[in-house]
Amino acid sequence: MLYPQRIASDSFNSFTGSADQGFFLMRARTVSLALMGLFTSGLGTPALFGQDNPQKIQSQASGTLDKQDKREDKQSVRLPRATPESQGVSSASIAKFIQAADEKVNSMHSFMLLRHGKVIAEAWWTPEDANKPHVLWSLSKSFTSTAVGLAVHDGKLSVQDRVIGFFPDALPDNPSENLKSMRVLDLLTMSTGHQDEPNLRASQDWIKTFLAHPVPRKPGSFFRYNTPATFMQSAIVQKVTGQNVVDYLQTRLFDPLGIDAPKWDKNPQGISIGGYGLYLTTEDIAKFGQLYLQKGRWENQQLIPSDWVQEATTKQVSNGSDPASDWNQGYGYQFWRCRHNAFRGDGKDGQFCIVLPDQDSVVVMTANTSNMQSQLSLVWEHLLGAMVDKDLPESPKDRENLEGICTGLRAKR
Repeated sequence: MLYPQRIASDSFNSFTGSADQGFFLMRARTVSLALMGLFTSGLGTPALFGQDNPQKIQSQASGTLDKQDKREDKQSVRLPRATPESQGVSSASIAKFIQAADEKVNSMHSFMLLRHGKVIAEAWWTPEDANKPHVLWSLSKSFTSTAVGLAVHDGKLSVQDRVIGFFPDALPDNPSENLKSMRVLDLLTMSTGHQDEPNLRASQDWIKTFLAHPVPRKPGSFFRYNTPATFMQSAIVQKVTGQNVVDYLQTRLFDPLGIDAPKWDKNPQGISIGGYGLYLTTEDIAKFGQLYLQKGRWENQQLIPSDWVQEATTKQVSNGSDPASDWNQGYGYQFWRCRHNAFRGDGKDGQFCIVLPDQDSVVVMTANTSNMQSQLSLVWEHLLGAMVDKDLPESPKDRENLEGICTGLRAKR
């Protein structure tokens, strides 16, 4: 179980999807390796770095914290750090991964590796840095489906509800039988029955345009990647809760994870786009992945129902038959299944949140690349086999080498 440590203190141009104030940064805009030792918190309090169950450093101010103070306290949550070797991963293997990613991915922007709930390596390619939110593109979809799951848990809707029932005033004159049968479940699993995606960008009313689009095939019968279907999930959440998705998630997800109120682009009607448009830092993405690794539990709170996490990350529909492709391993509720019993959220240009339950690990990458399979394959090649189930001897020389490799990393684009 993860015990965070505290310290004081898309644009609208594509529907194509997948398609020293950081935390002890060794060097600004390059890398922050989790090394065992002492650090000083913003309160001036020395604390052991990398301990298994770090103490939470609470505000020293006297008096009762008001609501804003409490929110700022929540937002200061940072993930604990540890050395790679202490969590069963060699610094040398991480160095090989970063070298390969820097050489072969055009271009990496950031990387973070978690093992057993602790950050053991992190790097940023200048001008990216730890505090800079990055566009998630279609990785946003996994957050939207999380909002749907929370609304289901709150009794606001069911995945079996028909989509047309939420928007009776936006229906075409003669809705087809296939449209009538389309469920929230079909939106979640990208199996709406559309032959091609509705073009919402040219429309002033995205809901009407989606519902007017032909549905030639039976919903639930086949997988077709469909970003507008994710927008409809966002619209449904807003319809049943009275809040757009980003606001609905703020108190239920972002605040408990210590994530500052993020930017999420909206459509002309003020509805969060859902399928893209969310911006988060690398560590924010890592927290989300760790939450799903922990089956929705964070500290002593069940933020997401565990049964929803299981359903969302399990293969619900088939999306291909190529065993060598990580895009053919099945699709859940806006999560992709991967090889090696992993699952992920991902987005255009190389945004990844990869959860590896068998290794108790989370890998986060942001990038601007056109070859996402090649980028993901580097994780399997260099990191997967490097994770062992025992502590390794500490290797200061390898950690120093890793730091040197990461010094001066620069994004090519």
